[in-house]
Amino acid sequence: MDDWILAQDDPRRTDVLTLLERHLDFARTVTPPEDVHALDLDGLLDESVTLFSLREKGALLGIGAMKTLDGSHMELKSIHTAAEARGRGVGRTIVDHLVSVARSKGATRVSLETGSMPEFAPSRALYARAGFVECGPFAEYSGSRNSTFMTLDLH
Repeated sequence: MDDWILAQDDPRRTDVLTLLERHLDFARTVTPPEDVHALDLDGLLDESVTLFSLREKGALLGIGAMKTLDGSHMELKSIHTAAEARGRGVGRTIVDHLVSVARSKGATRVSLETGSMPEFAPSRALYARAGFVECGPFAEYSGSRNSTFMTLDLH
């Protein structure tokens, strides 16, 4: 962990794009098309979204993004740990960083949408350990049996 560097990154970087494609492929494989809410490259390039990467000696371990919904509410997006880096705390480090960034920007709430299928159980557990609790749909989402919505109150 001493060699880890977590910083804002460009989603057009080759290794970031490769990991993003793995993330999208996973989501598309286990989720019906109408419920895949993962951001693609165009979504990550939106001015309301900031992408971060976690690297070790230059090697990409994981990515995560934050989308500003309004002045006080932010959404976690596109969090994905490289398969070879799983089990090392990469996901939790990224989530903690994104929450810290949200606090520094004055957010009072951070929310997310993830899958409700068994394949997403590790993600839901990670978010719960970070203090997120289940909630109803937010922003432009509508309810779906394929989605789990979670939020963290920063007050």
